Amino acid sequence: MIDPSDEAAVAAQLARPPRGIHEIGHRCPCGNPDVVTTEPRLPDGTPFPTTFYLTCPKATSAIGTLEASGLMAQMAQRLAEDEELAASYRRAHTAYLAARAALGDVPEIEGISAGGMPDRVKCLHVLAGQALAQGRGVNPLGDEVLDLLGDWWAGGPCVERGAP
Repeated sequence: MIDPSDEAAVAAQLARPPRGIHEIGHRCPCGNPDVVTTEPRLPDGTPFPTTFYLTCPKATSAIGTLEASGLMAQMAQRLAEDEELAASYRRAHTAYLAARAALGDVPEIEGISAGGMPDRVKCLHVLAGQALAQGRGVNPLGDEVLDLLGDWWAGGPCVERGAP
């Protein structure tokens, strides 16, 4: 069961009601959730491959800027050239799939993680979400995104937490 104040914070962050939250995947140093772990199937039955969903609007905005800078293309090029990085990224894909499988079996998305893994870089938000939820050292590109973000929370919380 998700604490109602966490659910309200996530709803404020997303500007809509959250769907399919299994648990808080990571909490920002400001105290708010910044990643939710979602069920692999939404309440309406839709398969949902994004297990670690980044919710903090400050982090998502900063990541959008990184995406617009061409960082994904640079990372993709590095994946093509650096076998060690590519192997680590494939392990991140496997870790993502294992985390989702622990929540439930959804045949429609079997073998599909998110963010372009295991061969492409498609969404830095997903990579950062995984790095936050599963910890540093799991997804090397997610770790790089977090390093580039810096202390996105330093200016204060993205939303104010109210009473449930």
